[in-house]
Amino acid sequence: MFSGKADTIFASASGAGRAAIAVFRVSGAASADALRSLAPGPEVRPRTAVVRKLRYPNTLEVIDKALIIRFERPNSFTGEDLLELHVTGGRAVSRATIEALSQVRGLRPAEPGEFAWRAFVNGKLDLSEVEGLAQLVEAETEAQRRQAQRIAGGSLRRECETIRAMIIEAMAAVEAQIDFSDVEGSELWTLNTVRESVRSASMLIEKALLNSLAAERLRTGFTVVIAGPPNVGKSTLMNVLAGRDVAITSPLAGTTRDLIEIYLDLKGYPVMLVDTAGIRASEDPVESEGVRRALRRAEAADLTLWLSDDAFDAAPAVQGPAFRVRAKIDLAGGPSASRSGFDFAISAATGEGIDELLEAIADRAAEQMSSSEPALLTAERHRRAFRNAKNALDSILLSGPTELEIVAEELRNAAVALDSVIGRIGVDHVLGEIFSRLCVGK
Repeated sequence: MFSGKADTIFASASGAGRAAIAVFRVSGAASADALRSLAPGPEVRPRTAVVRKLRYPNTLEVIDKALIIRFERPNSFTGEDLLELHVTGGRAVSRATIEALSQVRGLRPAEPGEFAWRAFVNGKLDLSEVEGLAQLVEAETEAQRRQAQRIAGGSLRRECETIRAMIIEAMAAVEAQIDFSDVEGSELWTLNTVRESVRSASMLIEKALLNSLAAERLRTGFTVVIAGPPNVGKSTLMNVLAGRDVAITSPLAGTTRDLIEIYLDLKGYPVMLVDTAGIRASEDPVESEGVRRALRRAEAADLTLWLSDDAFDAAPAVQGPAFRVRAKIDLAGGPSASRSGFDFAISAATGEGIDELLEAIADRAAEQMSSSEPALLTAERHRRAFRNAKNALDSILLSGPTELEIVAEELRNAAVALDSVIGRIGVDHVLGEIFSRLCVGK
């Protein structure tokens, strides 16, 4: 997957732009040579921080004072000899550090995800932990961070190993029966014992699958569509909730033609807010297309905010979960005179009722993204593998007495499916996609 697997690689492990500190990683057999070239001096003890002048190898010109930490294999993130350089986080210093690293013979820039790939190959991370690391890099809210941290910390691996142990126990019983089938009366005992282990494993898989929808929604976000007739304040509400002008507002009907999306962090949960075209019949083909898209997006949303400024028309014109929102109450005598038939009454101009609406959206998002048990299956690949394992186990439970060889094969199928989650076998086709999501410093 990666070119030059034996090469020594380097990359920035911190964000771009100005900062107090920038961190660079070097991993591979030539890490010690890189240290001698960049910061000559006495040998640096492993896991000990020292301050040295960082220099260009070719000219010995000083770049910066750097904090240097060295790790010896296998006790490093990648399982290889690894070097960390902590330098001043200005752009010029970062560029100079990259140039200096490029001058060291045997070093090359890392490809995206290559550090994590080496950690995976060297047994420092399993595949599910790499995916958790990728999700941790992408996390934008506290709830997403907590979920990603569980996966990166090995929760999914431990669950797979618990279930797999039950399957292996059943496999051992079946294989023993196949090998010692001449023992009278042992077959019925073996199948009963196997089914008990299989049933326990299947129940754990089912429990994980039931919580998986909340995990996926937390990763992708809770979608809220603002919909309603033209000129009821949809774009104004969008701007108020976003805290900035993201949508054009105008007294002219039909200003919004296309979908406008922003992300909000509500109580630590990711919410995607979508502004849509005003829903009405129109002979303008562009506006008609905007209305069609608005209706389609609202019907696929987790929640629709149906806005109306007509006190006698609160009924949403879309299918699916919806909050009926009375808009422009500052022009209609306040919420007490305007809320009848509506769930909420707001004024985007004065801010009245906005906090109550946001609180309700956050509660609905939390309700659909949280579960009684920590969610583990955060990707479709995980769910597919668990479903395949469950199908194999259920075929044993739903069948009557059957050939032991068939039972053994179904148990192997279930074990293979679980092994693919953590990367023991059969994962070559998904490795590239997973590791490419990571930044080069990972």
